[in-house]
Amino acid sequence: MAEEKIMTLHPQGKQGVNILKRRYDTIKEFILQTIADHKEISYEDLTDLAVESLADTFDGKVVWYIVTVKLDLEARGIIERIPKTSPHKLRLK
Repeated sequence: MAEEKIMTLHPQGKQGVNILKRRYDTIKEFILQTIADHKEISYEDLTDLAVESLADTFDGKVVWYIVTVKLDLEARGIIERIPKTSPHKLRLK
């Protein structure tokens, strides 16, 4: 039986990507929990934490999935980039 997939969105309306839903859910949960724990977090810190936490158990390229799911969550209005932060920081919307 084929695994369920999800088509991601992109905040600038670009074409999303079709990825396995279980991978999407793992990364989404990680991003949302990490932002909730930190209130605000830089993209770089988020990525570093993801690699530390998920590299041993996640069956994909962690950084690629973080980028993809982060953009999807921005497009869905669940998280946002904090204006005028450099490097850019994220928070729950």
